[in-house]
Amino acid sequence: MVSIINLLRILQKNRELIQQFIKREVITKYKGSYLGVLWSIITPLIMLSIYTYVFGVIFKSKWDFAISSSKQEFAITVFCGMIVFSIFSETITKSPSVITNNPNYVKKVVFPLEILPVSLLGGAIVNFCIGVTILLIGKIAFIGNIGWTLLYLPVIILPLLLFSLGLAYIFASLGVFLRDLEHTIGIAVQALYLLTPIFYPLSAIPENLRNVILINPIAGIVDNMRKIVIWGIEPDMTLWGYQLIGSIILLQIGYWWFMKLRKGFADVI
Repeated sequence: MVSIINLLRILQKNRELIQQFIKREVITKYKGSYLGVLWSIITPLIMLSIYTYVFGVIFKSKWDFAISSSKQEFAITVFCGMIVFSIFSETITKSPSVITNNPNYVKKVVFPLEILPVSLLGGAIVNFCIGVTILLIGKIAFIGNIGWTLLYLPVIILPLLLFSLGLAYIFASLGVFLRDLEHTIGIAVQALYLLTPIFYPLSAIPENLRNVILINPIAGIVDNMRKIVIWGIEPDMTLWGYQLIGSIILLQIGYWWFMKLRKGFADVI
């Protein structure tokens, strides 16, 4: 039976193999570079500096619950949104080619192809954890102590993980048959990056368009993440509930679609 329950059983059965693939995913990304995994710290910090200057100095954006008007707090708030979106972007942009890049596994009948999109998500989670560590250090250094609301973190991120994995299964299966999909997804992710309130608060969006923006599930997750980490405010659990239900449905659809198209992978590859 093609269901999330069956998927969880497969992932549990192959957890050690998944760990190996996640490790390979992280190492391969920085293979051959002198700084290695340090690029996962350097790159977001460089981009953060640029975005802080553009949106904090030139456009003078401000946050609804800001404790101060300092550029440090603005930068940390932007960085919080960036690392949340990175889970989605890293998983989705690589998913169309994850099957075609591993043709040897496709021809092995006993190999669980379901773990390949999961390994992409796992690699993104590793980078997210590095980002959260930097975020918390910055929070303590420039704003103050971390509040108890940080305990909500795994809960708030859960819908994003399920949502990203569901889409990854869909794009991974379609990418076998549509080789241009990888380029299309890259453009779409960049557009969504700007349409997500990462560099500006939700209140900056006209009220008549705010509900349209919130259709994007990442927008609500970014907002809740900032509340619990930066400002110590309890998250909007009603919105979270809708996001969780929608993400579970999408994961079920994505996994079903992946298994449906899987039969034709070997013929194409």
